[in-house]
Amino acid sequence: MKKLAWFMHMSLDGFAAGPNGEMDWIKVDDEIFDFAGGRTNEADVAVYGRVTWQMMEAYWPTAGDQPNASKHDMEHSTWYNQVQKFVLSTTQKEEDLPLTTFIGDALSTKINELKQGKGKGIVVFGSPSVGRQLLQENLVDDLWLFVNPVLLGVGIPMFPNSSERLKLKLLESKAFGCGVVCLHYGRTD
Repeated sequence: MKKLAWFMHMSLDGFAAGPNGEMDWIKVDDEIFDFAGGRTNEADVAVYGRVTWQMMEAYWPTAGDQPNASKHDMEHSTWYNQVQKFVLSTTQKEEDLPLTTFIGDALSTKINELKQGKGKGIVVFGSPSVGRQLLQENLVDDLWLFVNPVLLGVGIPMFPNSSERLKLKLLESKAFGCGVVCLHYGRTD
């Protein structure tokens, strides 16, 4: 059975983005890229919300082909172009894009089907509303939180008004030179 991992940057005070969706506070560097690349290489399926997918689709298909492409750009672009992508959206019209499927509803059913399939794992990048929905439906196996050393004060909360307790177990933690700490949690149930 495939495992589903949710990767998310968050502020120290629990926000996934600024009040207008700003993400300019997120710290990334080669150390984080190398670490995250090792994790994404363990997946052959990516799940995105519409907004995150649009950001990814605008950059990653050709990022590795640019003359000034970094090692990370080349590696992640190659991965992105080979991975099966599922986009959760009730507004996005189906597009004829390679390895891309749009899911308008029945997310739980589709994710359960993917988890039963062969291959590597499933990764959710960002997409806080999708990640929260998958958590509520007990579909997230691993939670990778990249806690950034910033207090935003206001913004889009990572876990707004969570009504149910979810017990997690810290599996590992890693501090990066830029001050970001990655906390890898697994479910206890």
